[in-house]
Amino acid sequence: MSTVRSVSAAPARQAKRKWRGWWLKQLHSWHWMSAAVSLVGMLLFAATGITLNHAASIGATPVVTDRAGTLPPPLLRDLKAPAPAAADAALPPRVAAAVARAVELDAAGKPGEWSDSDVYVALPRPGGDAWVSIDRTNGRITAEVTSRGWIAYLNDLHKGRNAGAAWGWFLDVFAVACILFTLTGLLLLQMHGKHRPATWPIVALGVIVPVVLILVFIH
Repeated sequence: MSTVRSVSAAPARQAKRKWRGWWLKQLHSWHWMSAAVSLVGMLLFAATGITLNHAASIGATPVVTDRAGTLPPPLLRDLKAPAPAAADAALPPRVAAAVARAVELDAAGKPGEWSDSDVYVALPRPGGDAWVSIDRTNGRITAEVTSRGWIAYLNDLHKGRNAGAAWGWFLDVFAVACILFTLTGLLLLQMHGKHRPATWPIVALGVIVPVVLILVFIH
């Protein structure tokens, strides 16, 4: 009788091992692919996490560069016309192209601040700042570019500050890859945990430590 039970149980065990092997293969594949996608991003975010945490002790001397130019007379008419109805209207395309040639700053499509005397366009950027002002009476272009260095640049990328839509999409894809990497890692831990007794105590420690810090030390 026991022999019959043993023989009948063998296909079930074999199917279970086959199913487990399939899941392990899938999890390993998704785990390494998500790791490959998020590798550079995780290194960047880990490093800038340190620099952001110690931002007060990392000195940076802003470098300010002044630029100037003059709008060609034919284009000055575009600015001398009545100001646009929208208070934050962008520069006319021809004017924006002329500004880019004169002071090497791209103001196309950026909201402007129109007054009777000038047009001011703020151009914030990661790790610095910039602005352009155009005199509506004589076409004089005044611009300023401020750079706070590479650390500030990378810190702003970490926060997605003034980095544009393309970088925003990258952050979304990177976040999904990190979530996938973490969840597949957790499932792999669960599948291998029986043979590694320290697995769940270490996982629990990783949960308990931040919770205790939040509850006890953060007010």
